[in-house]
Amino acid sequence: MALHPNFPESPYAILDPAVRWFPADEALRETSMDKLMPPLVSELRRKVKEWRDSGYVGGADTSRSLLNWWFNTPHLLPQADGTMAEFQYYFAQREALETIIYLYDVVGVHDKFDLMRFDSSGAVSASMFDETWRRFVIKMATGSGKTKVLSLVLAWSFYHKLYEPGSDLARNFLVIAPNIIVLDRIYKDFQGLRIFFEDPIIPDNGVDGRNWRDDFQLTLHVQDDVHVTHSTGNIFLTNVHRVYAGDDIPTSPEDENTMDYFLGKRPSGSTTDSKVDLGIIVRDVEELVVLNDEAHHIHDPSMAWFKSIEDIHNRLKQKGSALSLQVDVTATPKHNNGAIFVQTIADYPLVEAISQNVVKHPVLPDAASRAKLVERQSAKYTEKYTDYIHLGVIEWRKAYAEHEKLGKKAILFVMTDDTRNCDDVAEYLKSNYPDLKDAVLVIHTKNNGEISESTSGKNKEELDELRKQANEIDGMDSSFKAVISVMVLKEGWDVRNVTTIVGLRAYSAKANILPEQTLGRGLRKMYAGNVEEYVSVVGTNAFMDFVESIQAEGVVLERKPMGEGTQPKTPLVVEIDNENEKKDIDALDIEIPVLTPRVYREYKNLGDLDVGTLGHKHVAYRQFTEEEQREIVFKDVTTGLVTHTTILDTAGIADYRSVIGYFSQTIMKDLRLVSGYDILYAKVKAFVQDQLFDCPVELESPNTLRNLSELAATKTLLETFKKAINALTIKDKGDAEIRDTIKLRQTRPFVAKDQGYLIPKKSVFNRIIGDSRLELLFARFLEDCDDVISYAKNYLAVHFKLDYVNADGDISTYYPDFLVKLSPKRIFIVETKGQEELDVPLKMQRLRQWCEDINRVQKDVQYDFVYVDMESFEKYKPKSFKELVDGFREYKDKA
Repeated sequence: MALHPNFPESPYAILDPAVRWFPADEALRETSMDKLMPPLVSELRRKVKEWRDSGYVGGADTSRSLLNWWFNTPHLLPQADGTMAEFQYYFAQREALETIIYLYDVVGVHDKFDLMRFDSSGAVSASMFDETWRRFVIKMATGSGKTKVLSLVLAWSFYHKLYEPGSDLARNFLVIAPNIIVLDRIYKDFQGLRIFFEDPIIPDNGVDGRNWRDDFQLTLHVQDDVHVTHSTGNIFLTNVHRVYAGDDIPTSPEDENTMDYFLGKRPSGSTTDSKVDLGIIVRDVEELVVLNDEAHHIHDPSMAWFKSIEDIHNRLKQKGSALSLQVDVTATPKHNNGAIFVQTIADYPLVEAISQNVVKHPVLPDAASRAKLVERQSAKYTEKYTDYIHLGVIEWRKAYAEHEKLGKKAILFVMTDDTRNCDDVAEYLKSNYPDLKDAVLVIHTKNNGEISESTSGKNKEELDELRKQANEIDGMDSSFKAVISVMVLKEGWDVRNVTTIVGLRAYSAKANILPEQTLGRGLRKMYAGNVEEYVSVVGTNAFMDFVESIQAEGVVLERKPMGEGTQPKTPLVVEIDNENEKKDIDALDIEIPVLTPRVYREYKNLGDLDVGTLGHKHVAYRQFTEEEQREIVFKDVTTGLVTHTTILDTAGIADYRSVIGYFSQTIMKDLRLVSGYDILYAKVKAFVQDQLFDCPVELESPNTLRNLSELAATKTLLETFKKAINALTIKDKGDAEIRDTIKLRQTRPFVAKDQGYLIPKKSVFNRIIGDSRLELLFARFLEDCDDVISYAKNYLAVHFKLDYVNADGDISTYYPDFLVKLSPKRIFIVETKGQEELDVPLKMQRLRQWCEDINRVQKDVQYDFVYVDMESFEKYKPKSFKELVDGFREYKDKA
């Protein structure tokens, strides 16, 4: 059940259905995959891949515009430090949207009978679907961004209904949370429609001829705080209890303990303490899409959840309409018997999310560590489980010390079996561990894992404060470091800093808890990027047996030594080695001046581009048959992949604007231009009309668009514009001045991928991590050089980088590999390379220029550079740095 050997490491990589995880041996992939997966997913993955590769042929214009904006357009977003960084959606999020849109636009799914066509198992029957409306279930691992999927679905439905004639989607949305704590989390994203503007959800005005931002008019209503409702443009964010239809609330075993304020109190009859009845308002609208977060609650047609949605659908039918769409997102869309929801159309399993470092890696004690744990004979709960609690605290303390260096707080999470023992463990921790004396948060939960008011005896105000404390525990301002709970907070408590889970109970089928829900509270990552993070899981044998059952889902549980004297289960932390008494950090420190950039892009010059003087070779304008003109496909000039498709409407009218927009966006993406779309669009339009071909052309002509899709025309247009824009906008100041100084000892701690590293004696850093074998060999060489005082790997966190013009003529950034100090007056910048790349000569030319600039503007320290290639380094084996500099002269004498 291992992952396919070609499964990509990046969560942004497009996943071929042929390499996706499935629950069987690799040898059975061809014969059994369809039968072992959620029944609809296997076939849908193949169909959606074909549709994606075609450039979304058959999708509505609005859908294609949005898909291309979200997933094929570069998005540079401002960061907290003032820099710009590229934003991308995970492929799992992309595939979920593509599948929903494919089923609606291309297949035309209306109900369960349309969905059953994609069954690969042969076991799906109509009786397995309880609903009579269009319902899709998205299965995504905890922490993989389900809320972002809901926000994209909402925007797609809104614009589809607004722009597409005959669309039966909706511009009203009922967003349902299972409890108050999940609702709080969604509200943070939806408040002020924040997620729609901070994420690149809404296209810029003008993209494909639409005023997207001006037209996005929505009002958010939270719970019973309902503003004036219009017929369309409403988001009703609520927990499901607010949409029960007055006295028609059905009874259900799930509805016990109605005093549970923490997870949402169900009103009796018409809302008792509310100013309005949201259930009535929702049932009065003419169009509606239902979006369910943590939707595994809707697993029984007799439950109030299902009945409420069914009632809304039936009310709409009475008006001649219907519920437009229901989309459920959850990590665990399973019935009580373990069967997966048959409506599941997309699946990003936990095993894939762990492999791609989207979530933390669960780590269990190895056999030797577990063998030391003894369940003692005692009636007192904490005496019985002393060993397990103590091991959890030891692991948490080690993690706490490492994460604290990075300004993060590690959280210990302990699960007990009843409220009395919950209190016992809390008191034990506070009494026996000084660092937890006033740092333990106790949350009592009832039998189904939801927070209980009745057992805690707390009033509404106290429970409000408890919820606030639980949600804010990640922050350094919170005094709490440990959470003790009966069972587990099943969902919604989505803090990121749980690093250690201690389980002191077993789970029964009656509890209706899944292993992924148990681990889920510790799976969310603390840090951005592709760094491995870990959650340590410790517990009784019964608890560990339960956790290990998740291996049936393909999850690999790592086992490592735990306890005193073992390594912390944290990412590698690289920091200044201040605690090492053998190091003189002052002497080892290296200072690097920061110069003002020499090359820059002057965006205002874009308007000066003269499309009549670009010096390109004209492309022959061909006449294509009417049949050849019907489907116009654009392919990437380097990969050959379909990137854009234009289908003529029944009247044979082609929309040239989307094609001109496609070329303009491609140029901006390739050159990483962050502004100037309107100017560029006009330039591209004029160039195509009068300059690209060997004769002027009519843009509205289908034959012109067919000519544009030919490789010669595409390549000429893109390369001509990129060359001209670079020549026009990229400027070299011709000089530079010192604007700042980097001191290595001021580098903040950071996390790094778990890979080979060296413990240095001659560096301010505690570790020198090698991104290649050559880097580790070179670091060892520097350690052994008598003529080297100190050195350092030039980590990204050091922020020493050089701007240069790359082989494509574009501005790029270059990070040299090593900094080496021979004396307080002489420092070398070193570039190491295993094999030469196209840009290496340009980087070395820029590094040479930097050394000349810095030596000209200051005389205190002499800066120089050397290029070290792996072949020569291993062949000549220099014995000192001087010997290296004398022998490695490549690029030294080149202008």
